[in-house]
Amino acid sequence: MVTGSNGQLGTHMRLLAPGSKHTWFFTDVAELDITSREAVLSFVTDNNIQLIVNCAAYTNVDRAESEEAVAMRINAEAVGHLAEAMKKMDGTLIHVSTDYVFGGNKNNTPCREDEPSNPTGAYGRTKLAGEQAASGCKHLIFRTAWLYSEYGKNFVLTMLNLTASKPELKVVFDQVGTPTYAGDLACAIFAIIEEGSYSKNQGIYHFSDEGVCSWFDFTKEIARQSGHHDCNIMPCHSNEFPSPVKRPAYSVLDKTKYKQTFHRTVPYWTDSLAVCLNNINKK
Repeated sequence: MVTGSNGQLGTHMRLLAPGSKHTWFFTDVAELDITSREAVLSFVTDNNIQLIVNCAAYTNVDRAESEEAVAMRINAEAVGHLAEAMKKMDGTLIHVSTDYVFGGNKNNTPCREDEPSNPTGAYGRTKLAGEQAASGCKHLIFRTAWLYSEYGKNFVLTMLNLTASKPELKVVFDQVGTPTYAGDLACAIFAIIEEGSYSKNQGIYHFSDEGVCSWFDFTKEIARQSGHHDCNIMPCHSNEFPSPVKRPAYSVLDKTKYKQTFHRTVPYWTDSLAVCLNNINKK
């Protein structure tokens, strides 16, 4: 079962499913309220679910500061219901988490899975609580960062619009990370499900695309690949865009454990951006 199947990652999981040897159930809030323990246990039992990929999340980082209870219900308490259901079925929960669990760390080297978590905001706190809830059954946790796709609302779609319509644009250069195409993360998760390699490799893994850039660099590359040359894109500091939450200044994830455990390579971020932009142009 895939939860949050109408979101960026869930949509890509849905696109991969026809090539699977398994039977898949795709749910979003209309089909299953994962904040309801009874609803989750009933759905999982009735459909004999053996594995859950949890793509559902409260992801509005700024609003979470004033709605932490709501975010906690979706990002942590609901994960506990999914974990309880999988424990009952002797199944596995694959849960998607975030680089924001490292928000307060003063890192200038890529973050490893075993480094201490230190979130600075409500979103990071609720996602860290979700990781803890996921550990109540057999589980794999995939932390990712800067997720984008052809679907929903995300940085790439926003910047495509702005660089096409604005004569100039300021974008922060002092926050560094790795753009991650949702299609790449979906393929990574789908592959380990099809191989069955998830069952003997429980734990936390980091997954983002390869490479490092700032939001400014990311925007420049989006504009370059899209041919939006008339927009003057300028670097600026984060404090020029006040936010209720302090975002990680350096949130590059070390993917060594994932690559060594599952013997897979990871695409470079500019190559994956080209794939995404090409798909957007086909829509």
